[in-house]
Order: sequence, then C-alpha cells, then structure tokens
Amino acid sequence: MTKYMIHGGKPLYGEIDISGAKNAAVAILPAALLVNGVCRIENIPQISDVSLVLDILHELGADIRVVNRNTMDIDCSRIHNSRASYDIMRKIRASYYVFGSLLGRFGNAEVAMPGGCDFGVRPIDQHIKGFAAMGANINVQGGFISASTPEGRLTGTQIYLDVVSVGATINIMLGASRAKGMTIIENAAKEPHVVDVANFLNSMGADIMGAGTDVIKVRGVDQMRGGFYSIIPDQIEAGTYMTAVAAAGGEVLVKNVIPKHLECITAKLEEMGVEIKELDDAVIVRRDKPLHRANVKTMPYPGFPTDMQPQIVACLCLAQGASVVTEGVWDNRYRYVDEFKRLGADIRVDGKIAVIEGVDHLTGAPIRACDLRAGAAMVVAGLAATGTTEIDCVYHIERGYEDIVKKLRGVGADISVISCPDAAEKQQVG
Repeated sequence: MTKYMIHGGKPLYGEIDISGAKNAAVAILPAALLVNGVCRIENIPQISDVSLVLDILHELGADIRVVNRNTMDIDCSRIHNSRASYDIMRKIRASYYVFGSLLGRFGNAEVAMPGGCDFGVRPIDQHIKGFAAMGANINVQGGFISASTPEGRLTGTQIYLDVVSVGATINIMLGASRAKGMTIIENAAKEPHVVDVANFLNSMGADIMGAGTDVIKVRGVDQMRGGFYSIIPDQIEAGTYMTAVAAAGGEVLVKNVIPKHLECITAKLEEMGVEIKELDDAVIVRRDKPLHRANVKTMPYPGFPTDMQPQIVACLCLAQGASVVTEGVWDNRYRYVDEFKRLGADIRVDGKIAVIEGVDHLTGAPIRACDLRAGAAMVVAGLAATGTTEIDCVYHIERGYEDIVKKLRGVGADISVISCPDAAEKQQVG
C-alpha cells in the first residue's frame, strides 16, 4: 500500500510530456481482437487499466510482445476463445470493449459485467440495445453478459442511441466492423478517443465513416489485417496538469498534445484568468494572478468533459467569488467533496449542482482518493494547499496517469510516494 505526500504551496515551472490517451488505449487494445494479424501499437500509456486489458487479452490467447516501454505488438490471429474471466473483467469499466470485439469476430461472447470507478449508475443498456438490433441474443445472469448470433455473425442495421454514450458508440462500432452489411449509429458520441478508435480500425482494414460527427456509418468487412498505429495524446491528463498550474501557480509547457482537443478546457481556464498559449503540439500554461470565479457545466464533447470536473473544482475552491458547477453527465460524481472540505474548501452540493465559495487558501490534511479523476483533483488541490497533504488509495489515480509523481517532481512539485502497512500488517502490529 502506498500514499502520496505533498508539501504544497509551491508554484510549478518546467515541462511535462503527455502520455497516450487512457480512454483510447483501453478501447484500441481490445479492438486488436478483431484483427487477424499483428497490430503494432505505439504511445500506449503505462497505467494499471492498460495492464488489466493486456491481462485479459493474454488470457484469451493473444500473443503480446513488448517492443519498448510504450510500444507493443499484439497478435490475436490464433484466438479461439470468446469467454473472458470474471476476476479480471470486474476490475475495469472498459472491459466491455472485449465483449464488442469478441462478438464482432466470433458472433458470440461471454464476459463478466464491467467494474471501474463508482460514481453513480452507469448502465450498459445502450450497448445491449445496439447488439440486439444487430441480431444478437443477449442474456445477463449471474454477473455475466453473454450473446450469440443465429448466423454466427452480427448483421448491420440502423441504431439510434437514446443518450450520447462514448462506451456504446465505440462498442457498437467494434462489433459492426466485422458485421454483415452496413451499420448506422445515430446520436453517436464525438469525443477524440471515439475518432481515434475509428482511425485505428480503419488502419487495420475496417470501413468506418463519420467518426467525430453524430452519425457514424460502418460497413462490415470479412477480414481485418495487421498494421501500425499510434494512440493520440491524453486530453484529460493534459487538462489535469493545466489545472495543476492554475491552482498552484507558475508556468509549464505541456507537450505532446493536440490543442484542438483541449479547447473546451482552455476556454474555461482562460475565463478564470489563466494565460494559455497554443503551439503546434503543446500549450504554455501560466498563472501569476488570482483566479476568477466561473460557472461550469459538463457535457459530451465538444463541451467541458465530465472527467475534468473534479480538477476544475479544485481550482474554483481558490477562485475569488462563488462558482456553480453542474454535472451534466453522471450522477453522484461529487463523492470527493467531503475530502476537499478537509482541506478547507467551501462547497455545497445539491443533486448535480455544486456551489463553490472561493477561499483564501487550502490547508493540507490526510485525504482519500475515491475514484480516478477525483484522486487526480486531490493531487491538484494538494499542490496548491499550504502544509502537508497525504493522499490514500492512490491506486485509483494510477489507473489513468502514467508517472504522475515523476512528472510533477520534474516541474518542481514536492510530492513523493510513501509506503504504509496494509490492513493485515497493521493487525499483526496491533
């Protein structure tokens, strides 16, 4: 068991390199199941969620070869198993992409229901609706979801998503890539990682049009070949470090980004008084004046991302005046608020709305990461707080951030990893 210890109140200066996009990687790696050949995938982030996906692929029979730290060759040509184990699948939300890929390739699949962060009800009904419309017989029982197709192959059709769902859009796109005929997905999600998955599939021989718009057309193909692909930079990781500079002050060059993907974050930070300069593949983030209040509503892309909501709240805790944040995507995403209050934040929550009264300063305290993005926000708050902040349950953070401690230390943060005894050791000592 480990914790992060942060001695805050120090501005940040220097450069940070952004890793490959977590939300793209956890879909692109399962997408390799559709391919009869070797997929060389670059810019894979070294995070625990990726490790879990690779464990699932290995268990299914994939041949995985590490080329270097962030590049792998994945060969799924000899996979003949369409059932993934319960123990691994339940640890990660994105494991449902294994279901779509297996169903697309074999016409049948059985996997455990997905796990992941707990911040409200996140049903997979839109996934099930899509696959059922494509001819799959779906059964959910005993913690497993299974599907089969009468003809051993999904059949293309027209699917309208009742809500804009990134997961359902990608999963249906995966299944449709090897389906018979054309699949049209209406009210599709437009996030950058949706486009990235489509680009990966097309580079392997799929026929997908319209990714990045609200209508995606997928013409199924009989076979997909191997190939080469590099995952896009992580929009949310970049946004997290941008908010770290906003909260703690300083000037940091955030490198290896696509500035267009950051516009929704950049606009809000600039409204709060943060100076941001866009370069070709980087942004310079500078803050040396007090932060201004702002109102934020999370929405599907190109709106402000829900995965950046806790981090922007960390900044607004230190802004002058009262800010209102409306969570427009998930229920119960304010579970972290009580932890922020331990640092001295003034936040009131009513359903999906949080009212933040800015305070002069935050003060370090022991706090606990309750999910991935909330944990990252606690790091942001700890960097800005005076005194010492200890963050427990940091395994949540390491699900989505590669080398976060090393990267922050590189820009002057006083942050370290400390070991602490687990429950069994504590009991023995007691």
